[in-house]
Amino acid sequence: MKIAVLCSDPLHPVNVWLQRWKETNRARGEISIYRDYRDLTDGDFLFLISCHQVIRKEVRDRFRFCLVIHASDLPQGRGWSPIVWTIVSGRNDVTVTLLNAEDDVDSGDIWAQRHLMFDGTELHDEINRALFDAETELMTWALTHCFTSTPRPQSGDPTYLPKRSPADSEIDPARPLTEVFDLLRAADPDRYPAFFEHRGQRYRIRLEKM
Repeated sequence: MKIAVLCSDPLHPVNVWLQRWKETNRARGEISIYRDYRDLTDGDFLFLISCHQVIRKEVRDRFRFCLVIHASDLPQGRGWSPIVWTIVSGRNDVTVTLLNAEDDVDSGDIWAQRHLMFDGTELHDEINRALFDAETELMTWALTHCFTSTPRPQSGDPTYLPKRSPADSEIDPARPLTEVFDLLRAADPDRYPAFFEHRGQRYRIRLEKM
């Protein structure tokens, strides 16, 4: 098999998992990881993982399967950073969905899902670990099952999540810690850290377990 993985952000923490997945599955075919869709050729599988580029139909059609992994119970939660929005909202149940890539964002037929349940104490790195484990498990599932399985259409009315901005990680220092804890644990401390402003200065917050 010829397998392409497109992750447009070289700094995204999922890249560690993608490299590990590539090594684990090297006997299954030729696996290449790309940063830009313009470098893609053709193949059996194209996985779009944390990809912020628009992949048009003429590119997708070069592959037998063009698949996206999205961390929501679609059609609920189409759009940006679904697992962060979920945790910040106070929920701890997360659905990770493998679906076909289509022109309309996160609208494709669903192949498989995995369900995660957190206990509300996990921090950003622990949340990522569970999410990326589920994502790579679904990628492996696809290599085995897509040739013999049939995806199902999404059912229900979709909802859409906006793109998060740095302002979404701002903490109000006057609020009790218990009220902002979910935002603190969901914020990426390196790329999109939680922060607050006090006495004319801005302060980054990094939450760690003892």
